[in-house]
Amino acid sequence: MNKATIPAVLLLAFIAGALGFYLQRYIAGPDISALESPQPVAESLLGLMRPEFSLIDTEGKLRHVSEWDGMVLVINFWATWCPPCRQEMPMFAELQEKYADQGTQFVGIAAEETDAVTGFIHEMGINYPILTGTVGAIKVAEQYGNRFGALPYTVIIDRSGRIIFSKAGPMHRDETEAIIGSML
Repeated sequence: MNKATIPAVLLLAFIAGALGFYLQRYIAGPDISALESPQPVAESLLGLMRPEFSLIDTEGKLRHVSEWDGMVLVINFWATWCPPCRQEMPMFAELQEKYADQGTQFVGIAAEETDAVTGFIHEMGINYPILTGTVGAIKVAEQYGNRFGALPYTVIIDRSGRIIFSKAGPMHRDETEAIIGSML
């Protein structure tokens, strides 16, 4: 390598590194899987009425949160590229089946376009509504207290429409069942 090509190679290496950083940071989203002990967040929303929203489901139908009024509602914000999200979804499907007859409804909100989500939810055997949207889903997550864009992010709403729990990070079966059970 001659002295004239060294600056060009260094410049290309710098650009490649910067591009890799950008792709990881801004396209792949935050990696919260490294959190040791995710804590409930948005305590200022606890006890307040849930915000209104409408998003498109995977069938292209506009769904409104009021559709589930009078039910214990578990809203989970997720994405297909999020490993902790993928791990907790089968548990949510099992709990949907277990508690549906008792007035509990799980709703997933994917921070992605419908096309990216449809095959994935069929592969995972998801039995609860999945709503989609990039900007729209992010805005709803922010309304529900997710100021940092953490995924997964779960909010639980009681039968009267009040937010009783929110958490950034994966939910665990015992924790989820204890909260749902306290409202049945």
